[in-house]
Amino acid sequence: MDHSSHSHSNSHRNLEKVSAAGLLVALGIIFGDIGTSPLYVLRAIASTETISELLILGALSCIFWTITVQTTLKYVVLILRADNKGEGGIFALFALVRRHARWLTVPAIIGGSTLLSDSIITPPISVSSAVEGIRAIYPTIETIPIVIIILTILFTIQVFGTNKVGAAFGPVMLVWFIMLGTVGAFSLSHDPGVLRALSPHYAYDLLVEHPGGFWLLGAVFLCTTGAEALYSDLGHCGRGNIRISWIFVKSCLLLNYFGQGAYVLKFNGQMLAERNPFYEIMPLWFLPFGIGIATIATVIASQAMLSGAFTLISEAIRLNFWPKVRLVYPSDQKGQLYVPSINFLLFAGCIGVVLYFKESSKMEAAYGLAITMTMMMNTILFGYYLYIKKVNMWWVAGFVGFYMLVEGCFLVANMVKFTHGGWVTVLIAGVMGGVMFVWLRAFYIKLRLTEYAKLETYLPALRELSRDISIPKYATHLVYMSNASRASEIETKVIYSIFQKRPKRADIYWFVHVDTLDDPYTMEYKVDVLEEDDVIKVTFRLGFRVEQRINLFFRRVIEDMVKNREVDITSRYESLSRQNMTGDFRFVVLERFLSFENDLPYFERIVMKAYFFIKDFTTSEDKWFGLDSSSVKVEQVPLVIRPAENVKLRRVYS
Repeated sequence: MDHSSHSHSNSHRNLEKVSAAGLLVALGIIFGDIGTSPLYVLRAIASTETISELLILGALSCIFWTITVQTTLKYVVLILRADNKGEGGIFALFALVRRHARWLTVPAIIGGSTLLSDSIITPPISVSSAVEGIRAIYPTIETIPIVIIILTILFTIQVFGTNKVGAAFGPVMLVWFIMLGTVGAFSLSHDPGVLRALSPHYAYDLLVEHPGGFWLLGAVFLCTTGAEALYSDLGHCGRGNIRISWIFVKSCLLLNYFGQGAYVLKFNGQMLAERNPFYEIMPLWFLPFGIGIATIATVIASQAMLSGAFTLISEAIRLNFWPKVRLVYPSDQKGQLYVPSINFLLFAGCIGVVLYFKESSKMEAAYGLAITMTMMMNTILFGYYLYIKKVNMWWVAGFVGFYMLVEGCFLVANMVKFTHGGWVTVLIAGVMGGVMFVWLRAFYIKLRLTEYAKLETYLPALRELSRDISIPKYATHLVYMSNASRASEIETKVIYSIFQKRPKRADIYWFVHVDTLDDPYTMEYKVDVLEEDDVIKVTFRLGFRVEQRINLFFRRVIEDMVKNREVDITSRYESLSRQNMTGDFRFVVLERFLSFENDLPYFERIVMKAYFFIKDFTTSEDKWFGLDSSSVKVEQVPLVIRPAENVKLRRVYS
């Protein structure tokens, strides 16, 4: 058995493992978003309508079947099967299928950008819904400052990493779900008759017979918005833990929804007005505790959303969907990641949402529209995954057809929200998607325009330059970061830099290439000695979730090669050589800029201008590769695109 299949079978076994600790971690990390939905779902459905049995029983039936069909069947049973060496999420799924069809980048970009925009609306709506419960005790209290303070603390603590706080997430969420189930069961015991809403015909009656019933699907959809997180956090918790803990979570959620439904039915023929059934079903003495637990639970849900957004961005960078921004790893724990620029963007977005909408009930209008599109894109990608896995075409067509119909209905129903605030998340998703599109398109344009040369033709010249003492020595070891994936090739820009842009004499020339793989955690390297003690090419093969610490990795390669006596890194300066000193290493990174000598098609010119504009705000290449800044030279090289020819220049004689 080869190494990759062995590691895959290991990760597969780990995914299926179930443990008490794993179940607790799953509660803390994965179910925050979907677990806090009871705060606002039934209120969103019932607050604008006159209460009737048809409305409430139909809504409960819709909630039950949405959670069952969308969350349980699609995500927990089916999509969790599509793990990429133990990792999940829309980009991990895309990495599994991308080599089979180029057009799959479209659903990946749409899905990724809508998921990011959802990260801006989830914390405000969750925290606001919880904090507004204080009004049940203090009706005139101003909640916006409290929400802003909580969000500010949440975003500030990201800098320190969340492994310390994370240990408490599981127990707190366990308390939260037990509270949901207990309070719901208590309310349900007063009118167990609402359980008849488990029959799907009540859902059918609401959608078909109730005036405007179909449009209520937009509010119903809020009960499944956190389903995407189940898949995204697959690597943190494992399939077995997610599936087992979901049974408990789903039971608690349904008890709470049906308990709220039993309470709301008391107002048959009336309007619900300002009441939030989530808090109304709590005993009065318990209300302060309920509000406190709800607030902590929404902070945890928001934290999980942020961690998901950071992971998503780091994957997007490795897949050439996002600019190379600074990534910080606050601890050695796997999955611990902090992205300062995204943290700031999300924080600014969340505060903007709170100040713009003010009330959580108004935020519901913006919520749901973006995540529906994420789910539809996941359906397309998973359908293609089934297709390449040789699943019967009828099953594939059935899966894609059924879920595109269901999610299409949710999307149409959510479209009503567009003018009421849905445009906010669509606008944010549009901007994020635009950045992803520009970055990927620019990557392909640069790839097309980068010229490569055969290294072997330059080996004699490199050997001679290395021994030419008439040229001052630039470094003992000169290391170029290269985009050439073939061992036998190098960019012509690198050759130009060595020979013409001030000749750079070195004893050994190293060319380092980083290959990002579709596997998440691969860490391998390959060495090609093209000219002994003169020219060496090193190729790193890194997974799309591996931090690119090239300085550290390169040092490890050198150590291995010295141990195997493949290279001598002693300084070649006579005085230092006698002292057995190690030679100096200098890295050269070529940064491209758009040449004036270009004849680009109009659309590509706009893409490249946008690319270089965004690039000005991002991390430089040397910092991205984790290179030591004291030994790095960044050279600007023009990106010449089809130079304009036939220059009609005429010499004149005076």
